[in-house]
Amino acid sequence: MVKNPPFKLAFLGPKYWPTWLGVLILYALSWLPFFIQIQLGKAIGLLVHRFAKKRKKIAQVNIQLCFPDMPADQQAQLVLKNMQQTGIAIFESGMAWWWPQWRVRRHFGGIKGFEHIETIQKTGKGVLLLVPHMLHLEMAGRMMGITQQGIGFYRPHNNALMEFLMTRGRLRSNEYLIGKRDVKGLLKALKDTKLCYYLPDQDYGRKRAEFVPFFAVQDAATTTGTILFASSQYCETVSFMSKRDDSGQYYLEIVPMPRDFPSGDDKQDVTLVNQAIETAVLNAPEQYMWLHRRFKTRPNPKSPSFYK
Repeated sequence: MVKNPPFKLAFLGPKYWPTWLGVLILYALSWLPFFIQIQLGKAIGLLVHRFAKKRKKIAQVNIQLCFPDMPADQQAQLVLKNMQQTGIAIFESGMAWWWPQWRVRRHFGGIKGFEHIETIQKTGKGVLLLVPHMLHLEMAGRMMGITQQGIGFYRPHNNALMEFLMTRGRLRSNEYLIGKRDVKGLLKALKDTKLCYYLPDQDYGRKRAEFVPFFAVQDAATTTGTILFASSQYCETVSFMSKRDDSGQYYLEIVPMPRDFPSGDDKQDVTLVNQAIETAVLNAPEQYMWLHRRFKTRPNPKSPSFYK
């Protein structure tokens, strides 16, 4: 459990000076008007589109695989918009970590379906919230914290200073955080009727995974870790959708999973998880993290990579 990370004197050493410089610049920029930050983010995104060819290629491949019937010009436009959203996400992290509550509330468009969480918790159960990797995820989490603070299940950052700063920022909207290897910690939080975030939509390898459809890809490696938590007698599962509209408002929605989830059939259950993620992605496809190599694990290990 991470609740109050300590500051270490080692963070002041030369090793971390480049990190401090980048963080201080982002902190200063976070106080600019929202519209200006969005425009700066789009500009950075255009640079990513122009020069980060490897990342751009990953997004292109993912979009081609997921939407094979989409005309090529529309695919290219979606890739461009996605790169712009990637640039914006840098600024959204600063907003989420450092903005005062009054400024966050100014851009909170509201939440639909929160009654599903309330109903579950009134029965004495915790809530497993299935969250897709949207590029504005940091801000969506901060917005969710306005309504109810949750428990973040996350991968610690490799840079110790960034881990400290990121954790402090996320604790503005979470009660505490749990490292991704602390399975018992998350199960305990669910038993304690907490609202727990879980992100099931990346390729974590073939261990504890099923190959099921994700958009047009019929054999996407999908973690069964979701089912480990969802099967707990102490929780029920709902999915999460979020988007930022053109006016700068963030909208959230809670959607219940089917009544028979989980059913005991892992393949069927993770298929339902992927379908929930698909619905959330289609809500704002340009704002999804297409930069991840979602289909790097093939059913046949000898099959060529999609990303070469």
